Amino acid sequence: GTLDLSRTTYLVLDEADRMLDMGFCDDILKIVAKLPSKRQTILFSATMPPKIENFAKSIMNKPVEVKISIAKPADKIDQCIFLCHESDKMKLVQHIFATEDMKRTILFASSKKKVKELYAMLVKNNINAKSMHSDLEQSQRDETMLAFKAGRVDVLVATDIVARGIDIDDISVVINYETPKDSADYVHRIGRTARAGRKGKSITLVSEKERKSLLAIEKLIGKTIKRNRLPEGMNEPNMTEPKRMFSSIKSKKNSRNRKHFPKNNLSPNNN
Repeated sequence: GTLDLSRTTYLVLDEADRMLDMGFCDDILKIVAKLPSKRQTILFSATMPPKIENFAKSIMNKPVEVKISIAKPADKIDQCIFLCHESDKMKLVQHIFATEDMKRTILFASSKKKVKELYAMLVKNNINAKSMHSDLEQSQRDETMLAFKAGRVDVLVATDIVARGIDIDDISVVINYETPKDSADYVHRIGRTARAGRKGKSITLVSEKERKSLLAIEKLIGKTIKRNRLPEGMNEPNMTEPKRMFSSIKSKKNSRNRKHFPKNNLSPNNN
């Protein structure tokens, strides 16, 4: 009851795909209901999944789609992956931080629970880190981002809450603890580095269950990402698709079933 939107002429929604994924759809519709029907509405989105198209049609009049280009990582990002077991990921992160210069780093995880676990591990290992996730108050988020931008914090452990719209020029490394399920999220995450003409590096940890996500990412960016050798004592998982094994088992089972019914007999359903 304190904001009058009756004379609003423009509605601009940035990162529309992510806004809907994060559950803001109902709030946006409440705002739209208070706006004049005659207005210009503009939605910006890195990807255009069906739910975005349906949402656009519900709040726009004969919308026109304008495609600029397919988002791909900057050429100056040195991309690499570790094929590893899920159980080795935490130890692998410890190894990376112990053997490389990891200042100005963002470590991404897909859940706030995992962010908290990684943050606790880094602090235990005397790493100057802060965490960023949805459980923090806005004032805490602002304070953390200000400290990271100012260089008072070396490592930011975060969910996708900072994968977009965060413009910090000197981030040198991005680590994906989990392989993003959405290929576009991979591009957004590693896009936090190599900004303003600088070089950067991205490291992604890929377990057996994330094989399909990796293939989708490589298809989107049009290249095979460099594989790094695991530290001594860690073994790569089997990344091959076990379809032939299942086919063989099924074939043997069918073969056993046929032995019970000679060719000239009726099928069991007709007996």
